[in-house]
Amino acid sequence: MSRLQFPSSFIWGTATASFQIEGGRDDRGDCIWDDFCAWPGKVVNGDNGDTADDHYHLYKQDIGLIRSLGCQAYRFSISWPRILPEGAGEVNPKGLDFYDKLVDAVLQANITPFVTLYHWDLPSALQRLGGWAARDTAYRFADYCHIVSERLGDRVTHWITHNEPWVTAFLGHGSAVHAPGWADHSQALQVAHHLLLSHGLAVPILRQTSQPGTKVGITLNLSPVYAASDDELDVKAATRHDGYANRWFIDPVLLGSYPQDIWKYYDWQVPRVAPEDMDIIGTPIDFLGINNYTRAVIAHSDTGFLQARSVRPEGEYTAMDWEVYPQGLCDLLLRITHDYGNLDLYITENGCSYDDRLEADGTVHDNKRIAFLNKYLAAAHDAIQHGAPLRGYFVWSLMDNFEWAFGYTRRFGITYVDYQTQKRYLKDSGLFFRQVVTHNGLETG
Repeated sequence: MSRLQFPSSFIWGTATASFQIEGGRDDRGDCIWDDFCAWPGKVVNGDNGDTADDHYHLYKQDIGLIRSLGCQAYRFSISWPRILPEGAGEVNPKGLDFYDKLVDAVLQANITPFVTLYHWDLPSALQRLGGWAARDTAYRFADYCHIVSERLGDRVTHWITHNEPWVTAFLGHGSAVHAPGWADHSQALQVAHHLLLSHGLAVPILRQTSQPGTKVGITLNLSPVYAASDDELDVKAATRHDGYANRWFIDPVLLGSYPQDIWKYYDWQVPRVAPEDMDIIGTPIDFLGINNYTRAVIAHSDTGFLQARSVRPEGEYTAMDWEVYPQGLCDLLLRITHDYGNLDLYITENGCSYDDRLEADGTVHDNKRIAFLNKYLAAAHDAIQHGAPLRGYFVWSLMDNFEWAFGYTRRFGITYVDYQTQKRYLKDSGLFFRQVVTHNGLETG
């Protein structure tokens, strides 16, 4: 046996999101996911986030769980409609008080909060005014960030503006499988632009209203893209997919411009961009959060938005039907380092869903998840050895939760949640992760 040791300053954490775990429905305004859950047929079993993991009431217990893992950091998100039930205007003091207490409890456990300001729960009141398709929403987001950072910025030193704007734009507005449920690719591109604009507007606000030395970043879901063959048409299709899935978001943030190859391909569908927008979007950030679960293998297609189709290679797949391909994480981290420079990187989400079973003695033997984490952590270590400035890793997720359109039918947690009793059970993968954190590394071979 040999040990892969991570740098001594490496940060280990776990991640959650407000709508997926909080519950506390009576103490916040409506959001687009409440509306989507009420839309018949959109969410498996008609599930909703009204109770979820009841973290709103059980947060102290959950922080104790994080502390028991030895994690140095906890990534969680703020619910915009809990702060501003109408999206703007009157502030809900109970909402700010909740996050005030949450941040204090996290710090008292000697854990660093990494706070995400938007994880998909746009207030319904703003959606009725056009949602992210309306440019004004970017400015309302900046106002919301100001309110939150004024209250918490004396203690929060790591802010993440958005989680996975690609999902909001293209799953929410391009394919309609996420809230708000629109299917218009041209509008999805405009939504993507407004999300990026809102990020750029928020960055200086978060710095100005927080303590000196505060770090501000964004989290993008990025997947390495491989051509299905060496055929020129497949290679070009893979390049287009990379522009759509990765570069359309990372280039504006880090380079201040949209990738010109895919911009030209989109033709008349490109978003309306004001003269100052790209300078705002390109405001320098301190770190990039990366959510990675799998890879994309792409072939040419004669039809479709991108004239590209996904290929399903032979291999191992999770309950989400996502391929287990750890080398892709290493390839991705090195590609970002090569193409975009020496910016601090964090894996802000990585994990897997399997059909876990709670045993009579309260154990959950999720060996497939342990194998997954072991392989992906080894890939992350390999990337560091080859020069990637990876500073930390957040496993997704602390506990099973509401998995969006899949409701409660998919379990990603290293902690099992019995939704009927709200009792938590640390899975074998949680015990494994605790050992990784304790030893700042993992055994291989």
